[in-house]
Amino acid sequence: METFDITVIGSGPGGYVAAIRCAQLGYKTAIVEKYPTLGGTCTNVGCIPTKALLDSSEHYHQAIETFDKHGIELEEVKLNFQQFIARKNEVVTQNTKGLNFLMDKNKITVFEGTAQFKNNSEITVKSPDNKSTEIKSKHFIIATGSKPATLPNIKIDKKRIITSTEALTLNDKPKSMIIIGGGVIGVEMASIYNRIGTKVTIIEYAKELISTMDLELGASLRKILKKQGIDIQLSKSVYGVENLGDKAVVYYRDENQKEFSLEAEYILMAVGRRPYTEGLGLENTTIQLDDKGRIKTNENLQTTVPSIYAIGDVVAGPMLAHKAEEEGVFVAEIIDGQKPHIHYNRIPGVVYTWPEVASVGYTEEELIAKGIEYRKGKFPFSASARARAAMEKDGFAKVLSEPKYGEVLGVHIIGPRAADLIAQAVIGLEYEVTDSDMFMISYAHPTYSEVLKEAYMLASGQSAINI
Repeated sequence: METFDITVIGSGPGGYVAAIRCAQLGYKTAIVEKYPTLGGTCTNVGCIPTKALLDSSEHYHQAIETFDKHGIELEEVKLNFQQFIARKNEVVTQNTKGLNFLMDKNKITVFEGTAQFKNNSEITVKSPDNKSTEIKSKHFIIATGSKPATLPNIKIDKKRIITSTEALTLNDKPKSMIIIGGGVIGVEMASIYNRIGTKVTIIEYAKELISTMDLELGASLRKILKKQGIDIQLSKSVYGVENLGDKAVVYYRDENQKEFSLEAEYILMAVGRRPYTEGLGLENTTIQLDDKGRIKTNENLQTTVPSIYAIGDVVAGPMLAHKAEEEGVFVAEIIDGQKPHIHYNRIPGVVYTWPEVASVGYTEEELIAKGIEYRKGKFPFSASARARAAMEKDGFAKVLSEPKYGEVLGVHIIGPRAADLIAQAVIGLEYEVTDSDMFMISYAHPTYSEVLKEAYMLASGQSAINI
């Protein structure tokens, strides 16, 4: 029997960050991972490889579409799809090696295998060679993440009907792809493959893309993706798919129940993700799940077993890597007797299309639904000197603020480098800086960030200055 102060189950961003923080606080810490490499979905088959392919595909797209406008003339631009995938694999390997180093540096014991609770204080870890290790721990942190979801009556065969995991490791560039779901995963995958010449169609049930974000962002992104050549079908419900051997077909209906079918080489299911708790042996504990299969926790992320905590995708809230990281640190410090806090409304969300989409705080729709008064400042990238110089004129920054005192309530950006720009807005919300204070600070010129400055200025009730 191995004994530890804290044992973390799952080594994704939430898990490895939790383990590192526990070790930093002086606890004898272990981490259990079922796969041969650390990092979970994000590092191996999610955030990191997707961003690697997004960057590669954007370079290829720019070489074809805009290099000549910059005076760069190429006789021929060719895509080596195998190298396209190989570079992504190299990026993943570099990141997983970095995690191994961090585990060693912080003296965290790593167990490779599947963890199963025996009771409220012990687990059994079964390794790939079928050997078992018994672990007793004062505290456990469950960080087992999520798996791709599907629709009723639709089976993912990983051949023609695939998820984002398989889409990251295809052998050849597909000629066509239908993506079911226009959320974050769907639009990012659509961007990757559309840029390299795949005919892409998105079929989305909601009335707009990225429907959980501010609706103006989704509407703007839809127009941009359509302009880039992606076919977008909104307000459509998929009721069946079929593998036809060398291709697949999807069956769907519109709002009037009129039926349609569409064929492509691959159908990619991108309808979200579900908490992953299968095989954990939760039935051997007194841990409870909610109606969506998530682990029930209190405000301290403590399950119904006081010594067991849960973080990340297996608990309520947005399925974001950085949200899981925040919760990993939070739980470690709660166990240590500290009093940390997380403002969930101040955790940003990002979509890595190009242009990028980023958001933090309340959406306009949420403020209207809650009856909260607000002012709005919206400024386009087309009026930015920096954006014009880079030929990146699509998009806008929108600031929502409280009328009386100017507290920033929400910031929503679609445009170049939005993923980086949103960090400044997060600071504004976290420290309750006013809209007028946010525009009165100095912004370097010319930069994309000046679009935010103008949006803050407009939200405060002042006139914008053309940049």
